[in-house]
Amino acid sequence: MDTVREAYPMVLSHVILLEAVATLAERDADLASVVAAFGPPPLWERATGFPTLIHIILEQQVSLASARAAFDRLCAAVSPLTPAGFLTLDDATLKAVGFSRQKTGYGRALAQAVLEGELDLEALEGVEDGLVREQLTRVKGLGHWSADIYLLMALGRPDVWPRGDLALAAAAQEVKRLSQRPTSEDLARLAQGWRPWRSVAARILWHAYLSSRATPGGRAERV
Repeated sequence: MDTVREAYPMVLSHVILLEAVATLAERDADLASVVAAFGPPPLWERATGFPTLIHIILEQQVSLASARAAFDRLCAAVSPLTPAGFLTLDDATLKAVGFSRQKTGYGRALAQAVLEGELDLEALEGVEDGLVREQLTRVKGLGHWSADIYLLMALGRPDVWPRGDLALAAAAQEVKRLSQRPTSEDLARLAQGWRPWRSVAARILWHAYLSSRATPGGRAERV
């Protein structure tokens, strides 16, 4: 873990996001059509640290809205949301918040890993993407999708592709007019053409997915 933060001078900002969107739109007519229809995607930036990882755990295999509601209830139950504070909550409280038994175990494993020094979240900001995945996926309940979402939204890495994301698969099928839903492997191959801005391509596809499903007058909010 010797690679320092200076190895990543291009953490995504709003300005860099717009530049990357323009580059991708020039390269890919289908992505350009999304931007023309809905505008550039939001940055959807998240804070680094324990609360964001807990939020990502809550998002696993559920809708963004239900995960957001559960996360808000959690923050009302324990404030500030710290590893030590999370561990004070009993099973009944976490169930009422919206944690399944499995996600309760995941949250506690994460809290214990941070408290015991097995996972240094501040140090993750200074290492390359592969090592971030390696460190995060050592914690029970944090798989590659969770690690990639943290890399993409909290650490602002520009070239991360969250394989296995169902909304991305649905959006890619629609935007690319595919006859069937692409597999994770299909998506990984497709995304190769969007390097080194795969994180931005993912945002464009999420933007298409959410914007096309937004209610009249509503907003397409991922975070």
